[in-house]
Amino acid sequence: MIRFKVNGEPIQASIDPETPLLWVLRDNLQLTGTKYGCGMALCGACTVHLDGQPIRACATPVSACAGKNVSTIEKIGASAVGKRVQQAWLDADVVQCGYCQSGQIMSAVALLNTNKNPSDADIDAAMSGNICRCGTYNRVKQAIKMAAAPAAAAPAKSAAKKGA
Repeated sequence: MIRFKVNGEPIQASIDPETPLLWVLRDNLQLTGTKYGCGMALCGACTVHLDGQPIRACATPVSACAGKNVSTIEKIGASAVGKRVQQAWLDADVVQCGYCQSGQIMSAVALLNTNKNPSDADIDAAMSGNICRCGTYNRVKQAIKMAAAPAAAAPAKSAAKKGA
């Protein structure tokens, strides 16, 4: 029996410990927002967060999740950063076919959770494991910058209020 949390909810899985997390999410829990892309952790379509860190669910055995929290695209909008990223994705019109976008969003949220004002190089590094066959990379970068803008501007607003 493997015990862990998915989107804050406790899970008990009686399953082969080597089963990829992706199949537990999609087949057992019906959380189909996480996509199967390559099955080799190369494309990023299956990106989820494990205790806040982006991982590839296709190559992560469910046993690695024991005692930890998995976050998926289904609940990412519940956080302030996740909500900003999802809105920026819409505002920047990022999506074409959309297949890779849940993984892209999960990687972008992980980046902005640790770096409130990423440079182009930071964005490129954080997103390098996410492949988009439609080539929406420029719009992805634009959306990340849009989502970061409120966070980057917040300290300036706070400082302005203190000086007033």
